[in-house]
Amino acid sequence: MKKNIAIVMGGYSSEYGISMKSGSVVYRYLNSEKYSPYRIVITKEKWAYLNDADEEIPVDKSDFSITLEDKKIRFDCVFNAIHGTPGEDGLLQAYFELLDIPQTSCDHYEAALTFNKRDLLSTLKPYGVHCATSYYLDKGDSIDEDHIVEKVGLPCFVKANRAGSSYGVSKVYEKEGLTKALDNAFSEDNEVIIESFLDGTEVSVGVITYNGKVMVLPITEIVSENDFFDFEAKYLGKSQEITPARISKKQEENVRHWAEFIYKTLGLKGYTRSEFIFIGDTPHLLEVNTTPGLTEESILPKQAKEAGISLEELFASAIEEALR
Repeated sequence: MKKNIAIVMGGYSSEYGISMKSGSVVYRYLNSEKYSPYRIVITKEKWAYLNDADEEIPVDKSDFSITLEDKKIRFDCVFNAIHGTPGEDGLLQAYFELLDIPQTSCDHYEAALTFNKRDLLSTLKPYGVHCATSYYLDKGDSIDEDHIVEKVGLPCFVKANRAGSSYGVSKVYEKEGLTKALDNAFSEDNEVIIESFLDGTEVSVGVITYNGKVMVLPITEIVSENDFFDFEAKYLGKSQEITPARISKKQEENVRHWAEFIYKTLGLKGYTRSEFIFIGDTPHLLEVNTTPGLTEESILPKQAKEAGISLEELFASAIEEALR
C-alpha cells in the first residue's frame, strides 16, 4: 500500500520562494508507485494542501490532516522542504514529534541549535572545531564600533544569527559601513553575529544518512563572482560550484572528518550541508544547514549525483530513514 507523504514547503521567512522550488522538485521526483505525495504550503496566514489544479484545501492543524471528498487523509511521513522558520529552526519538528508523525529532517532540539549560528559554534568549539573570531549583538544593544573592529578586524562579515540563503549578510571593509550592515542583519533577525574574514578556499560538504549509514558526499568548492557567496552567487548564477572540489588530499580528509564528526556528535538526521573555509589545511566551520536546497541546481543534489545517487533515490531514502 502506498504511503501518504506530505511535502511541506513555503515557510515564514525570506526563503519562502526557494522552499517552494525545493518542495516542487521533491513532488516531481518522488516515486509515484511507492508514495502518494501531497504538496502542503505553510505560511503565517494559512496551512493548505495544494492540489494539481493549484486549488487550496485547508489543513486541520489539530492532527495535520486534510479532507478530500469527505475522506480524511492522514500522512505516514512528512518530507520537510522548508528553509528557515518554521521548518529549519525546530518549530515544525516539535509539532510533528507531538503528533507522532515521522519527518525527514533532524529532531527539534538539533534543528533549533544548528539554526542558531552563535549557539552552534559555541557548542562545537570545545570539541576542537575551528571557526572565525566572532562578536555578538542583540537588537537594542549599544554599538561600540571601535571594540567590534578591535575584536574581529576588517574586513568582517555581519550576519543575521538565524537566517539562511545569505539574507541579512554583509561584508564590511570600513568601520563606517557597520551601521548599514547591522541594519540589514537586524531586518532578518534580532540577533547578529559579526565574524572575522577568513581568506581561503570555501567548500560545502553534504552529509546524509543513506540506506541506514552516515555518508559524506563529494565535496563542492565555491568560487563566487561576487565579493562572497551571497544570494546572487547562490541562486542567480554568480558563482562556480565545482564538484569534486579542487583541494588537496589532506584538506579533503580533514573536512570530511569534521563534517561527519559534527553530524554524529550533534545527533543529526536526514540531509545536512556544512560550509567551511580552509586556512591552510584546517577547515573553519561557517554554518550547518539541516534543510538544504533540493532543486536540480542545488549543491546537495549535485553532490548526490556525483556519488551516483539520483534525486528519486535521494528523496526516497530520506522518507525510508524517517519511517525506520
